[in-house]
Amino acid sequence: MEAIRLVLLYAHLIGFALLLGGSVAQLVSGRIKINPAMLWGAVVQLLTGLGLSAPLRDGDEPAPAKLVTKLVLALLIFVMVFFSRKRDSVNRGHFLAIVGLTLVNAAVAVFWR
Repeated sequence: MEAIRLVLLYAHLIGFALLLGGSVAQLVSGRIKINPAMLWGAVVQLLTGLGLSAPLRDGDEPAPAKLVTKLVLALLIFVMVFFSRKRDSVNRGHFLAIVGLTLVNAAVAVFWR
């Protein structure tokens, strides 16, 4: 079970890299829109996060409040990315909210024990 958890965690980190890296690339390019890397990153983050929340460990599961918080953040990010993906340009505030929520989601994962 530990091997499955580690593979899911690795994929989860790749999803984070896709989401944040794709958004930084858009910010640097000057044209703010949702790119495929961001969409795939949001999908990977959501699916692997659900897999990581499964009770596969022996009593070492994260707190339910942490899991719910991360799920809500991941759903918000996914919805914000998914429904804006076909627009030619995205509002700067909307885009920065995606970046901010992504960073907050990572902070919850790291700092909430």
